[in-house]
Amino acid sequence: MEFARYITRNIPDMEILNEEALQIIEHNAETVLEEIGVNFVENPAALDLWREAGADIDGERVRIPRGLARKLCATAPSQFTQHARNPERNVEIGGRNLVLAPVYGPPFVRDNQGGRRYATITDFRNFVKLGQMSKWLHHSGGTVCEPTDVAVNKRHLDMLHAHMTLADKPYMGSVTEPSRAADSVEMSKILFGSDFVDQNTVMTSLININSPLTFDATMMGALEVYARANQACIISPFIVGGAMAPVSVAGTLTQVLAEVLAGVAYSQLIRPGAPVIFGAFVTSIDMNSGAPTFGTPEASLITLGAGQLARRLNLPYRSAGGFTGSKLPDAQAAYESANTLNNGLYAGVNFMLHACGWLEGGLVSSYEKYVMDADQLGILHRLAQGVDVSENGQGMDAIREVGPGGHYLGCAHTQANFKEAFWRTNLLDYRPFETWEEQGAPDTMALAEKRVAKMLGDYQPPALDPGIAEALSDYVARRKAAEPDAFM
Repeated sequence: MEFARYITRNIPDMEILNEEALQIIEHNAETVLEEIGVNFVENPAALDLWREAGADIDGERVRIPRGLARKLCATAPSQFTQHARNPERNVEIGGRNLVLAPVYGPPFVRDNQGGRRYATITDFRNFVKLGQMSKWLHHSGGTVCEPTDVAVNKRHLDMLHAHMTLADKPYMGSVTEPSRAADSVEMSKILFGSDFVDQNTVMTSLININSPLTFDATMMGALEVYARANQACIISPFIVGGAMAPVSVAGTLTQVLAEVLAGVAYSQLIRPGAPVIFGAFVTSIDMNSGAPTFGTPEASLITLGAGQLARRLNLPYRSAGGFTGSKLPDAQAAYESANTLNNGLYAGVNFMLHACGWLEGGLVSSYEKYVMDADQLGILHRLAQGVDVSENGQGMDAIREVGPGGHYLGCAHTQANFKEAFWRTNLLDYRPFETWEEQGAPDTMALAEKRVAKMLGDYQPPALDPGIAEALSDYVARRKAAEPDAFM
């Protein structure tokens, strides 16, 4: 099975904010931290850390003196390696790189045959297998869907076990409770070895900020576990413009920056040098229905602007993905997802969660859309290469050989380059109408359904040391037996 290396951009980032605008937003973000402050709720230890660092504490409100958060952020690395159990799948997060990871978090799944339904652990394992089989996807992800047939307090064990045994790409840990983050670290030590985990990053996990300006004890507890273990976290405001942030682009960027500064700074209070990513999950709201909207120009502007702010902080950047509010993998889904995927490439994103499979505003993981999106990710790889102006890329030999009035199909340059000259889909249909009609006139959904079946049919689990496999299974069994099932 052929796999693509993570993307390294040979194209410039798109920068929409001039120096004056950047300075205004950065000044305003510092004003938010100093005058308004942020809440660290139900977390007295966090308040003590902030007090010792020089912040003003009033109840659960933390007001951070101008410049303090930025100073604390300076110890976070600008780039780090996330190791996979297969070293060939290691990824470099930061710099000019882009790592693509699948959908995260939906409680429902959808496929052509079963329609929309609650996700199960079987679905979860299927999505991990699809991720392992997807050429252009670099990362196995985390909660690719919520397996609702497994107890809430135990499903993280089954999910991690699936990522560790069914794939050999990098993965994410659990963040829904600090003890589950601790389980993620312990299972990773079984997989990689304790010493290796102590000295290397093997997980990149998602810490959502409860926007506006609130850091809850659950997410911060998970962050504390991972930071102490030197495992990476995405510090990500969860912004729906007009509901959780101002309706204006500059206002939202101000709040995003303030929240990220506080979150990253806190990670460095836990452990200076802990790897973190500047996150920005941003969408807008339909002012008629209140529903989130995706692929909008305002969200694109925020994604682009946040990339500039992240680079000025010298931090890796997470944003964008295959976002859509559509209920089906239809034209709306394609338009909205293409807008956000391409925008992420040009915004300088380093880690793109939700790169494939997202449907219905993140409520649904779609089998068909997963393979549609995963196919399109190859276009991002190709665009990122930029334009080849080497002697071969200039093609002057071909132009001389063919001359006026000829054609290039048989010339030496075409024969030497045709296999790699153009990106080629593994899904879309380019056959003539007559051939397509004779073979049942399948639409893209039908083609994707067939592709899913083929990938799952061809799947072979990557080799894993039997002793490690047994130790992982034993850990999961012991932890599950240690407490009763809880579904809340």
